[in-house]
Amino acid sequence: MFPLPTVLFPEGPLPLRVFEPRYVDMVGRCMREDEPFGVIRIQEDAEASDAELCRIGTLAIIADWFRSDGGLLGILAIGSLRFKLHSTAVQPDGLRTGNIEELPPERRMPLPPEFISMSTALQHLIEKLDRLYQGIETRFDDASWVGLRLAEILPIGLEHKQRCLELEDPVERLRYLRPLFRFGR
Repeated sequence: MFPLPTVLFPEGPLPLRVFEPRYVDMVGRCMREDEPFGVIRIQEDAEASDAELCRIGTLAIIADWFRSDGGLLGILAIGSLRFKLHSTAVQPDGLRTGNIEELPPERRMPLPPEFISMSTALQHLIEKLDRLYQGIETRFDDASWVGLRLAEILPIGLEHKQRCLELEDPVERLRYLRPLFRFGR
């Protein structure tokens, strides 16, 4: 697992610079074995080795990687399935592992008319973030996809982002985001 002070959403991009040996090894194993790793939110200002973890996270698939001039490993991870964390263990090198339950993929759902303005705003945001979303399928008419993308892009607090990840109903997520979208809390 990769505990981070961020939230990864299904189908969302997460660029990472990996420099700690335990995570470089983990990424290497995942690439060799074509396996995902778990991204789970930690409390802010906490060390990953002893921080409290949220119970819902997202599996990440490594879509691309590069070595920087300074020798750092850079990866682009794409969110896959959400998971529920049941228990954790810490390896001697400090890497956390977890016993997880994969949650079913969220169903696609037509975007209700009341949220069309949010989808239109999202289209403009994604155009501005072109490089990060390059190669990611867009579905501006899908309530699930629109809500997940807004939750990851909007400058809202991590507690709101985590809540959006935990919500299972796409329309409920859009309703939750609407006041945050308007006022940017």
